[in-house]
Amino acid sequence: QVQLVESGGGSVQAGGSLKLSCAASGSIFSGCAMAWYRQAPGKEREWVSTITTDGSTTTYRNSVKGRFTISRSRDNGRNTLYLQMNSLKTEDTAVYYCWACSRWGQGTQVTVSS
Repeated sequence: QVQLVESGGGSVQAGGSLKLSCAASGSIFSGCAMAWYRQAPGKEREWVSTITTDGSTTTYRNSVKGRFTISRSRDNGRNTLYLQMNSLKTEDTAVYYCWACSRWGQGTQVTVSS
């Protein structure tokens, strides 16, 4: 079954850290770039970060540069995408979604309180 399943969301105070994971089931994901998006209440979904197929290149939206780190791993054909989020701000509060091969995960909630 081809699917993306996020985990690791939660509630944290401003300045704290969280690490999101996205388990990608299905060999097709090995050939795709992977990305994180987020959607805050009342706002459109926005791109956060992308990592290339081989993990050699990463890109970030300006507001998270220097605070977030995207990475991916491959183990026994299973791909996992990560997002390490440090120095979290209240404006980072959103549902975070994993994206790969034109597929979306179900999302995981991140809430940052002041």
